[in-house]
Amino acid sequence: MTNKTSHLLAGGIIGAVSVLINVVFIIFDLTGNTKVSWIGSVINIGLLVYFILEFGKQNEYTKSFGELFSYGFKATALTTLILTAFMVIYSFTFPDAADKAMEIAREQMSTQPNMSEETIDAALEMTKKFYFPILIGGTIFGTMLVGALGSLIGAAVTKKNPSHPFQNQ
Repeated sequence: MTNKTSHLLAGGIIGAVSVLINVVFIIFDLTGNTKVSWIGSVINIGLLVYFILEFGKQNEYTKSFGELFSYGFKATALTTLILTAFMVIYSFTFPDAADKAMEIAREQMSTQPNMSEETIDAALEMTKKFYFPILIGGTIFGTMLVGALGSLIGAAVTKKNPSHPFQNQ
């Protein structure tokens, strides 16, 4: 019997890698850089697909699409918890992170021709009031969305040879 990879192990590894990617982005001041922000999502999807393929292989490809998707989504739930906890702890530890986020948001809003300075200031003031709910909600929504996509891809590409209930009779 082979050693089965748990969705907890998969989610923990993907969560740790996601935190590491965020730390690298913070160290190299790449947060808010739209040219490289997709890298974390691609790595997350790639790891999720890998773990779903391994899960299917360890179960001799007898799992259905739904079971494979469920495995990936459970791993995503743990990844989301880890990444959300990191983001909250980081924001409390380094309060200037919120100021940096506001600066990035101001730069992005100022490129839009239909936004006046008053509108930008009002939007940033509202964002500052609800920084933590936005941070938590955005992290949860973004990570779960990427995880759902990765789970769909992983479940779709994994070979399936489901057993039938009357097969062994």
